[in-house]
Amino acid sequence: MSRFNGGNAAFFRIYQEIVFAMIDQVFEFVQNHPLLVGAFLLVLIAWIIYETRSAATNALTATEATQLINREDAVVLDIRENKDFKAGHIAGARNIPQSNLDSRMNELDKVKAQPIIVVCKHGQSSGAAQAKLTKAGFERAYKLRGGMAQWQGDGLPVVKK
Repeated sequence: MSRFNGGNAAFFRIYQEIVFAMIDQVFEFVQNHPLLVGAFLLVLIAWIIYETRSAATNALTATEATQLINREDAVVLDIRENKDFKAGHIAGARNIPQSNLDSRMNELDKVKAQPIIVVCKHGQSSGAAQAKLTKAGFERAYKLRGGMAQWQGDGLPVVKK
């Protein structure tokens, strides 16, 4: 029994030395490369702020979007180009490319009272379209977090036309 404990003590001493050596290397790196570390921290902070703000802008997960579609007959607005839409889209989705949204927004007037879920390729450009819809009086405009990439990544069905 004491032999086992002695082995553990030696292991933990070696482990401790390795950890302290790594910490020393991190501090040395920070001292030698302050601009690189500063740039990394700025990017990290900007990313955290971006993610926090995008989470607060009526972004839905694929599961939440599915529930909204099934329970409240939400309208899915796919703002990708026609080619991408035909390659695979959510069943029942309407395709109005983002470049045409301003001129074709009147096509959505009939569904203004329903929830609208804006879908793009990766969830990056749907926020701008969602903001346009909200400004135009669509009170329940949402965006799909992660876009079609996340939808397909979650294994949810798509229709190809």
